[in-house]
Amino acid sequence: MKRIINIIVFVALPMLLSAQQVTSKNEPSESMTLNSEVSPKVTKAQADSAYAKGDFALAIELYENILSAQRESSDIYYNLGNSYYKSKDIARAILNYERAYLLNPGDSDIRFNLELARNNTVDKVEVVNVFFLTQWMISLRSSFSADGWSQIAIICFLFFLLFISIFIFSKYSKLKRLGFGGTIICLLLVIFANVCAYQQQQLLVNRQTAIVIAPSVTVKSTPDNGGTDLFIIHEGHKIKIKDASMKEWYEIQLEDGSVGWIPKEVIEII
Repeated sequence: MKRIINIIVFVALPMLLSAQQVTSKNEPSESMTLNSEVSPKVTKAQADSAYAKGDFALAIELYENILSAQRESSDIYYNLGNSYYKSKDIARAILNYERAYLLNPGDSDIRFNLELARNNTVDKVEVVNVFFLTQWMISLRSSFSADGWSQIAIICFLFFLLFISIFIFSKYSKLKRLGFGGTIICLLLVIFANVCAYQQQQLLVNRQTAIVIAPSVTVKSTPDNGGTDLFIIHEGHKIKIKDASMKEWYEIQLEDGSVGWIPKEVIEII
């Protein structure tokens, strides 16, 4: 039995350390902090005030300045998306809503405004059917950010320690069974939360999706202007980048599986 306990602790401890590392990766770096101190101080209150007065151009400028001087913020991206939406720049509204959603996927306001903006785009592409369990897992993972899942992992680890203590030190068989069962459940939750945290972190680090910002783009069969025209996509369309190795071109994939090449300058990475 002691061998089983040692194995469980050996598995759980790396999970906790992994959760702490994911959380620390999202902390502002020293260079970001120094950059913020050097840059002219623009406050969110000033940008919010410009937005409230209907001066959306000024609000966009102020929100962009805040983002350039500080680390990413879902709130700022959300407000910037609202400013672009009010300015009728749907592509950049979607871009900033997507960035806000990437940082805070559990926010219902971000999801609602993102869908609202998407409804104003030209392209309507049918999504390839995904196995329902895969879709369910993606939806569940998107309920929290990387930090959120890391915090859940830490909480579950604390309960893991509580249950394993009950199992070890209790003199009653019922409490020992409760402790053992709770230990196993909490261990599984720690592993699951860490997997979700890692996947959410990878979405932040390895950004492979982008938004078309040009009014329209002709997708080519090869990475050159002489390639065969395949289809046309319009501003606001979200695409996946398959190959970024070319200097001036991206190979992209749409939701329906269609692939092709477009110039790099017509999109912005989320």
